Amino acid sequence: MPPSILPIAYLASSVLFILSLSGLSNQKTARRGNWLGIAGMVIALVATAVAVGTGGLGVMAGAVVPGVVIGAFLAARVAMTSMPQLVAILHSFVGLAAVLVGVATYLGTAAVMGDAPAHGGAERVIHNVEVFLGVCIGSLTFTGSIIAFLKLQGIMSGKPLMLPGRHAINLALVGGVVGLGAWFLSVDGHAGLAPLLMVAVVAGVIGVHMVWAIGGADMPVVVSMLNSYSGWAAAAAGFMLGNDLLIITGALVGSSGAILSYIMCKGMARSFISVILGGFGTGGGSAPAAGAGPAGSHTEVDVAGTVALLKRSQSIVIVPGYGMAVARAQHALADAVKILRDQGKTVRFAIHPVAGRLPGHMNVLLAEAAVPYDIVLEMSEINEDLPETDAVLVIGANDIVNPAAQDDPSSPIAGMPVLEVWKAGTVVVMKRSMATGYAGVDNPLFYRSNSRMLFGDAKKNVDAILGALRT
Repeated sequence: MPPSILPIAYLASSVLFILSLSGLSNQKTARRGNWLGIAGMVIALVATAVAVGTGGLGVMAGAVVPGVVIGAFLAARVAMTSMPQLVAILHSFVGLAAVLVGVATYLGTAAVMGDAPAHGGAERVIHNVEVFLGVCIGSLTFTGSIIAFLKLQGIMSGKPLMLPGRHAINLALVGGVVGLGAWFLSVDGHAGLAPLLMVAVVAGVIGVHMVWAIGGADMPVVVSMLNSYSGWAAAAAGFMLGNDLLIITGALVGSSGAILSYIMCKGMARSFISVILGGFGTGGGSAPAAGAGPAGSHTEVDVAGTVALLKRSQSIVIVPGYGMAVARAQHALADAVKILRDQGKTVRFAIHPVAGRLPGHMNVLLAEAAVPYDIVLEMSEINEDLPETDAVLVIGANDIVNPAAQDDPSSPIAGMPVLEVWKAGTVVVMKRSMATGYAGVDNPLFYRSNSRMLFGDAKKNVDAILGALRT
């Protein structure tokens, strides 16, 4: 291959990745965005394979083919409700790769790229800083992502680990990283291998402790944050290998993940620092303690009562939550919505920025069920219409419709922007029980005079509602 072709191919891949991100920003163009990203990756792989030549194709195939097979197998079998866990564990692979590339580059045996060039003076310092940062970020991403996976999978409790003096422990660990960095940069040759391996361990401990101390309510932000870390780890690996494509794609992933984390924090009225400090929310929710909930009692409704409400309502808003995702009720719900719209009713979906366990989780589920894009509205678009809405159907959501965020300054979620469903004529909340949500906060909405509780499995209830509407 002529030397000029590889940079051109990498540039084309980078442009396609940027166009892919642009396409993924909108539901209508998301499918096209995915295909553009796939095309960019295919170009990058083919160009790299040609550049490597026949001598390295065996090694490259040994890495790529198992990855393709495993990736296709997981993508075909993993349910949407388990997608956050898959994303988290994939982030860990990126972090581990950055650590291995860093160590290999330092030893001058980076695979495929040949022996690392000799560095001297300022160039050597810059190169070693790249190696050191890559190993630090990669190790933190690796261990933090594993803890996030274990929490999301339910193998480890989502409850935050609140060690005494945990902030002092983190500061001490960061100080250790700085000290090891000074040691690493002060030695010549391969004498810095010891501090490099030691910092990988210390950064790994920071990743474990940091994510372990973050509660279940903040896990969507953690997934986004780790996505950003994995991008910066990839960019650091690109600097170490002198690979422009890896630098560009890593920067795209890192910056987009950081922006997404900011948006998520804004949607929860939480600062990024407060999320990192951890300690908010539990793993799966629990029943409110006696005397701890709002005064009053809830009012139950059955499927027949819910159908009667929908039939006499002209304006209907549906709020999906993680409970809908777990029950996989979106397909039956889409059919019910079609019947209601065919009857001339105005039916819309209200999506909160942190609904589900991943940003855009609810949008993907609704798109999967072929719900029209134009009736799926964000919180900022729908809130002002809720006072004129006849009925709201909340399916498996909790914290994102909690009026305590506005009414109770002492609430842990005080100030969090929420969907103001209680302003509608009647609210039907579909839940399995009166358990709290991920934030571990009781919801006064359940006890309001215009609220009704429809208990049971969301899929069974929606199927029953659909059957009644059809008849």
